[in-house]
Amino acid sequence: MKPSLIDRVIGPRVDPAERSRHTLRYGTPGFLLLCARVLLLVSLFLPYWNMELHAPQYPDNLNLTAYMNHLSGDVAEINGLNHYIGMRPLEEAAQFERSVGVYVMIGLVVLLELASFIHSRWAVLLVLPVMLFPGVFLLDLYLWMSHFGMNLDPDAPLSSAIEPFVPPILGTGTIGQFKTVATPGIGLWLGTAASVILVIALFFHRRAYRPLSRSSSATAA
Repeated sequence: MKPSLIDRVIGPRVDPAERSRHTLRYGTPGFLLLCARVLLLVSLFLPYWNMELHAPQYPDNLNLTAYMNHLSGDVAEINGLNHYIGMRPLEEAAQFERSVGVYVMIGLVVLLELASFIHSRWAVLLVLPVMLFPGVFLLDLYLWMSHFGMNLDPDAPLSSAIEPFVPPILGTGTIGQFKTVATPGIGLWLGTAASVILVIALFFHRRAYRPLSRSSSATAA
């Protein structure tokens, strides 16, 4: 009997006796997916991005920390300096992203939970958004920084002294007499680690379930 579309998407089920004989083979993909879910949940409470601003009038420097749903640190002081060069307040950037960040992260965790029940190649579609998330986060950050830096207020007090610029999202940059040092936060590192683990999980997933899929297809034919 030809399997239905749902059966093809979900993939073959593993006989309990077969699973008990090959616990490591069939348990490894699920364990790795669990590790990735835990890393994502933990990252939700940790900084995703940090920036340190070195300014002559601030001997202890200024710090900005970005979480999934809020900013912390010396936001007011940095906004005050940005005002003089015509840059908009930091809180105006990524307002939508911060408002939905927690829900997006929970959604990604749910996708990984669903992927643990899929024993076919379609599991890749559920895992892929999580694998791409760190890169998407950095791209969104770059676009906002570029938008703010390239659209300075021409009526600002120091507008004539600063040319439009794109602040670096990672590494060191110089803006007039100021220097910025941007680094990934531990949350972003955990998200990246989850992506790497998912690549490994897909390898073991394919090794465990592809033979079963082939066997099921041959039986149906």
